[in-house]
Amino acid sequence: MSGIWLLKKIVKNDAMKTDPKEIYGWRVFLLACSACFGAASFGWDSGVIGGVIKLDTFIADYHLGDVNDVASANLQANIVSVLQAGCFVGALAAYPLADLWGRKWCLVWASLFTLTGVILQSAASGHLEPIYIGRFVAGLGVGASSVVNPIYVAENAPRAIRGLLTGMYQLFIVTGSLIAFWTNYGAQLQLHGATKYIIPLAVQGIPALFLFGLMLVCNESPRYLARKDRWEEARKVLRTLRQLPDEHPYFQEEFQEIADQLEQERQLMGDATFWTLQKEMWMVKSNRNRALMSILLMVFQQLTGTNAINVYAPTIFTNLGIMGTTNSLLGTGVYGIVKVVSCSIFLLFMADSLGRRRSLLVSAMGQSFCMFYVGIYLRVAPPKDGAPVPVAGYFALAFIFVFAAFFQFGWGPACWILVSEIPTARLRPLNVALAAATQWLFNFVVARTLPVMLATLGYKGYGTYFIYGSFGIIMLVWVYFYIPETKGVSLEHMGELFGEEPVETKAVGDESKPTAIEISEANKGSQRV
Repeated sequence: MSGIWLLKKIVKNDAMKTDPKEIYGWRVFLLACSACFGAASFGWDSGVIGGVIKLDTFIADYHLGDVNDVASANLQANIVSVLQAGCFVGALAAYPLADLWGRKWCLVWASLFTLTGVILQSAASGHLEPIYIGRFVAGLGVGASSVVNPIYVAENAPRAIRGLLTGMYQLFIVTGSLIAFWTNYGAQLQLHGATKYIIPLAVQGIPALFLFGLMLVCNESPRYLARKDRWEEARKVLRTLRQLPDEHPYFQEEFQEIADQLEQERQLMGDATFWTLQKEMWMVKSNRNRALMSILLMVFQQLTGTNAINVYAPTIFTNLGIMGTTNSLLGTGVYGIVKVVSCSIFLLFMADSLGRRRSLLVSAMGQSFCMFYVGIYLRVAPPKDGAPVPVAGYFALAFIFVFAAFFQFGWGPACWILVSEIPTARLRPLNVALAAATQWLFNFVVARTLPVMLATLGYKGYGTYFIYGSFGIIMLVWVYFYIPETKGVSLEHMGELFGEEPVETKAVGDESKPTAIEISEANKGSQRV
């Protein structure tokens, strides 16, 4: 009861006021956490690899050369970005697999790919080939998880806290990064020789192990089961998740909305073949707008520069005047703490209360200001090697932390929430796959280009920060004119925000069309024949 009271105090939307308290049981939170270990795998990797490539032992064993050389920067970029290449392929592959195998089993297989890739990386023994192959294979699993995870959580979550639960994807990313940052720092202080990088590379398989074990005991998505006409299973799973009897009005309404939306989509577009879904996505205006919005959200998310800073944080802190590998890793660890705390604040107090749209606006303004300040500092009064960091330099360091906080207040979690909740049920896997693939493509571009940008765009790469700050201004204008508010809106009613006719749910006494329970019984009977 205390947990429900706390939720009602934190989450401020109409659905939280009217929906029954039984639906906010521990099951939906455990389910969301279990699936989000796929996100932790990416966060852990991005946190580990940025520190590992700065270690003297890794540079020597893998013959990376002078860290300040452009050729060495290119080699480091190749090592980092090959994971994003695998993620891009994995995200595209997850679209058909999520429908073929189901959300649950797709996540199970994704965890096995990630584990295989981690083993190859940690056993590379000074050879770059296993590093490249291992990071690509791990990327296949991480990329597939990035598609299926938000879908799975959104399709299981109650509408009032869908933003909170879906946004946990971003929280697990930053938590994985945080643990990885401090793992690197601890390895630098306590380990010697090759173990300084082997241990951090090996332990990044822990989230994949948790994903594998926990997903084996989790249920399949009720909306996926309904799409496959497994109505009795869908009803049983939804009843267990919501902890409500079949005759409860809330249960009947939610189950009926699932059935009505699927029936409406099938009547409009027929069976869900690949080409039918493509036609439905790109020829229907409301669906096309949602797909383009999802793609642009992920493009802009990466053009903030956040993942570049995540991966290359030790290099950036060194450029801002923090001398020594140990000190730069310490600064990176503090950076990770800021991200986790700020993301938690967003999910608890902003996602389902302030809303997605206003969070994106505030986030874009704050990020732009921080990037412009850092760029101006490096251009006007850059730090001198061996000299103490000036006051303006400490402000620049602080603004890197503030930048991380503003990203977690909006563009980090809100993008994943939106792309998983705005599509129709039939198009959700395709929509999220396109968004995730776009995210990984631009993540790859940013990760691949940042070392070269820092080496070529002015002293200490000051031009890099002006570029990212300018993108923030563009994002602000775009969100203001084009992004609607979705907090508290059920998945089945999202189309109304994009100009569709409302989904009609059978009223009491309306005998003109079957209820979801009747559909379930009819399908059950037909399967016996």
